[in-house]
Amino acid sequence: MSIEVSPSPGPWHARTTSACEFVLGGLIVIGHNVFHLLPNEVPILVVLALVSMRWREGSWNWAALGFKRPRLWGGIILLALAAAAVRILLGDLVVEPVTAHFWPPIKAPAGTEEIRGHFTLVLTYLPIVWVFAALGEELGYRGYLLNKLAEALGRTRAANAIAILGSAVLFGYGHYYKGPTGILDSGMAGVILGSVYLVSGRCLWACVLTHGFIDTFALFAAYLGWAS
Repeated sequence: MSIEVSPSPGPWHARTTSACEFVLGGLIVIGHNVFHLLPNEVPILVVLALVSMRWREGSWNWAALGFKRPRLWGGIILLALAAAAVRILLGDLVVEPVTAHFWPPIKAPAGTEEIRGHFTLVLTYLPIVWVFAALGEELGYRGYLLNKLAEALGRTRAANAIAILGSAVLFGYGHYYKGPTGILDSGMAGVILGSVYLVSGRCLWACVLTHGFIDTFALFAAYLGWAS
């Protein structure tokens, strides 16, 4: 697995279009999560990603969003498991203990307390976690927004690094309801997921699996009473 870098920055008009798409996506994220002026950003970003792909590629080129078959599924699964473990450990052992000195704890998603001891609720939420969060958010934030910022900046190594950070900031604000610690925690998760995307050769399935593993762990932690 290696970080994929385009050999050339591409025409200026294509880069400008990508920059406009990223800004639009960012406004949608902030508009919903911070100001509550728009519906949930995830379906909107997914639609924009599909429209952009069809328009820019001239066909249904799913690989442009990262939906491509990896050479080794085993390697992708191992990468996803390792990244999920790093994200969980950093959140629990670094972000939350440090921020506890100056910020309130992360506000848990609605319904977290109801899951405790109710396995049927876990089974109910699992499809939502994997379809809406893992697949939808990864398509919107990594397959679309990260790619658009990287394209706008020329897809150099520096551009890819900035794209990871830019999409991670928006991902953090996509979880604005969790409070400042939650924004930082989700932003850190965005950095990890963006890194997974590039390290895997822009294979979105690696991000979907990582995200799904993280949220599945969170569901079972809530079920067992480990999470507040």
